[in-house]
Amino acid sequence: MLSHMNMYPAKMLAGIVAGFVGVMFDNLLQLFIAVIVFEVTDFVTGVIKSGVVSKRKGGRFAFESIKAWRTIYKFVFILIGIVLAELLDQTFGNDGRLKLANYFTAFCCGVEFWSFLENAAVICDHPIFRMLKKVMREKVEDKINTTFEDEP
Repeated sequence: MLSHMNMYPAKMLAGIVAGFVGVMFDNLLQLFIAVIVFEVTDFVTGVIKSGVVSKRKGGRFAFESIKAWRTIYKFVFILIGIVLAELLDQTFGNDGRLKLANYFTAFCCGVEFWSFLENAAVICDHPIFRMLKKVMREKVEDKINTTFEDEP
């Protein structure tokens, strides 16, 4: 009976922390969902792309867990980045909201979208994906005034 009594403060503390986090980051739920969708889509298409490339080379497909762990690390760091950007916004936003978390999320989702286009272009080798990738690349290069080198 005494062991159950010791759990009560821990449960209460967990409830308070969960409530605080829920109230503080309620407006971030849509950003978290967007990141989850883009990350999962990129991960799945990346795995499919690896299989397609292996098959085209006549090799055997092997799932590499190191790539999966890198994706997990990246995902966790993106979520932490969203929270930190929101904290910066709440702390230093002064009169208006800067929406730093929105910009950070949009950037991360844009990178994952780019990766999706690259994966889709390799998987199906359809001209529409190659064209979309080319148009996006030209727009980005034009906006930031630079040229990207092609991948080897």
